[in-house]
Amino acid sequence: MKVFLTGASGVMGRSSIDALHRAGHDVVGLARSQQAADVIAAAGAKPVPGDIYDRPAMTAGMRGCDAVANLATKVPVGSGALRPGSLKKIDRIRLHGSRIVAEAALRAGVGRLVQQSLSFIYADHGDDWLDEHSPVDVTRATEPVVVAEDNVKAFAAEGGTAVSLRFGLITGDDPNTAWLFRRAAAGRSIGLGDEKSWMHLIHTDDVGTAVVHALGAPGGTYNVGAEPVQRRDYVDMIALAAGRRSGGHFLPPWILRLGAEKLEILVRSQRVSSQLFSDRTGWHPDHPKLTPDWFDDLVRA
Repeated sequence: MKVFLTGASGVMGRSSIDALHRAGHDVVGLARSQQAADVIAAAGAKPVPGDIYDRPAMTAGMRGCDAVANLATKVPVGSGALRPGSLKKIDRIRLHGSRIVAEAALRAGVGRLVQQSLSFIYADHGDDWLDEHSPVDVTRATEPVVVAEDNVKAFAAEGGTAVSLRFGLITGDDPNTAWLFRRAAAGRSIGLGDEKSWMHLIHTDDVGTAVVHALGAPGGTYNVGAEPVQRRDYVDMIALAAGRRSGGHFLPPWILRLGAEKLEILVRSQRVSSQLFSDRTGWHPDHPKLTPDWFDDLVRA
């Protein structure tokens, strides 16, 4: 298949280019700058100039493609998430960019659209398991994610096949994990929320293989990630990889009040099952359980 990627120069995009190539697919990547185009070309994909608000450029680039994967994001890193307006760019991408991508795909005659989504939108359910039928909790922080999913449903209503992938927290060789790793190495606090609450994670490499399997998935919404892990184990694993033998530390509760809804979605207890995606596509993560080797690239760096 020929696959068009947005966000092709980012963490998810590079992972997907590699996995798509290994699966025998051709890849075209949207590039909003020459630097992004260079990254995309170096990864082995064909760069197409434009951005996700440039409908004509995307429509032209998508022509002849069998599928589009919208992986565009602009996630604030570390403490930058607490700054006023830190989510404006990523919210605009999800609220408006996802709609323009879907419209361009329809105009270009693309048959399948894969949308990056997040399992963060589920409500806190303590120790209970969550699947695709579990209720979501829509706040100002999660509404853009829900809207992005609705935009790809509109693509499906026009006859296309739409797949939304609710990824867990991307963990591995990515900017936010690197920020946590550096803090842990310096003995600083990195944990948020209840130590016994559950997290849904996905290794950076497994994002790409999930996108590959989404090309053959029945239309719908799927959870995608590794086995859930308790927050204390997540914090200690990063600290251990960073060379701290006494475990990791948690930030004080008042930080959550400072971050309000931006941080609230990061501390929900979400014991998320990805079984449906595995059952329907045969996808299984190469990193099924959080272990110290998830951070090998950061250790080497």
